[in-house]
Amino acid sequence: MAFTTPKGTTQTAMAEINVTPFVDVMLVLLVIFMVTAPLLESGIEVTLPKTKTVKVLHQERVVVTIDKMQTIYVGNQPVNIHLLGSIVRKQMRGDDNAPVFIRCDQAVAFGAFARVIDALKQAKVKNINIVTQPLNTKPSS
Repeated sequence: MAFTTPKGTTQTAMAEINVTPFVDVMLVLLVIFMVTAPLLESGIEVTLPKTKTVKVLHQERVVVTIDKMQTIYVGNQPVNIHLLGSIVRKQMRGDDNAPVFIRCDQAVAFGAFARVIDALKQAKVKNINIVTQPLNTKPSS
């Protein structure tokens, strides 16, 4: 598109892209993602007890979690304690010796922990392991 300037010369229109609206949209998206990212964390928050002997595993396993409110989860799904054994057996896929790991918040009463162990034992789960954190032996400064 051509136009005439006040001096009488003919010029063409500028063919540059205006990036200001693009930058505005990107900044809004950035702020939205920054606000929502902490809310999307997966997993159940549990303060694990600390021990000296810890074995690090990198394979996907069946994990039962008991949080501070004594809610029981298999993976990230809350379950009723009466259905815990059958759900864990399904997750084990017929492998009777598959390990089942229990993550339990250290604030949970031992009775709740014992009920979960009992429910797994009644479902004939043989290989039950307790998840802990490594004990920090270095003195804090």
